[in-house]
Amino acid sequence: MTTLDEETGPFPPASEVRLGVWGLGAMGEPMAQHLLSARGALVVHARRERPALIEAGADWASTARELAAATDAILVMLPDLPQLEENLDGPDGLLAGVEGRPFLVMIGSTSSPVGVRELAERLPDGIRVVDCPVSGGEDGAKAGTLSIMLGGESDDTDLAAALLAPCGTPVRLGPLGAGEVAKACNQMVVAATILALGEATELAARSEVDPAALWELLGGGYAGSNLLNSRREKLVSGDDSPSGIAGYMVKDLRFAADIASATDTRPALLPALRKAFDEIVDRGLGERDIAVTRRFTAVRSDD
Repeated sequence: MTTLDEETGPFPPASEVRLGVWGLGAMGEPMAQHLLSARGALVVHARRERPALIEAGADWASTARELAAATDAILVMLPDLPQLEENLDGPDGLLAGVEGRPFLVMIGSTSSPVGVRELAERLPDGIRVVDCPVSGGEDGAKAGTLSIMLGGESDDTDLAAALLAPCGTPVRLGPLGAGEVAKACNQMVVAATILALGEATELAARSEVDPAALWELLGGGYAGSNLLNSRREKLVSGDDSPSGIAGYMVKDLRFAADIASATDTRPALLPALRKAFDEIVDRGLGERDIAVTRRFTAVRSDD
């Protein structure tokens, strides 16, 4: 049995924990589908109902209070911490539904590690927090193959890992906030890679090199990656219709810069990545897929 400390009392075994999901966007909804399929029961809450989940057997909570009252642990898949914090207090807030019980909040949002720790300190005793951002994009969420980065006390992350296993591979990386640090590191690599892929694709096309043939060849070497596999067709065709939108990188890279400052790390690449993605957003391309880096490369900044 995974337990809290003696003052807050034990959680039931993971198989008996009443689980909820808050936030049913591009990532949250497919994750909820996997959790529902694995557990046979799930409580969900979002700005609007998802008929497919309800028809599949999920219970709908119309407020954060109802969600908390019907669960022992929740996975939060909101854009960031402010969307969670603004729904904590008040008669329909999360805390009104917890009512002093042991309760686990798993924060899947890509957020500031400092912000996650500060939130945990402000919450009442008995509410435990784990940060659990994910990597793998919509494809990984739908396939149940996400990399799930856990930070928190070991007992809490053990329970979180058991609960979230249907969505992918959960791994504890350290104390609370460690998952968010890992996600920032991940996003730095993704940002650098997709920017390089976009530039290289446009450079090849302008040099009368077939981008499809180029990536078929280079994908089997050191230039190959999961990101290339998932975005190859978009890069080659120039289709940057939304999937994982580029604008999210601005926030993610800002968190990476905050971590670099807090740890007295001197980043060489990060400032250039931030400048590029800030410009992508400024050009009105932030709602496009991250494969928009090819278009970004193709158009001069003064066009």
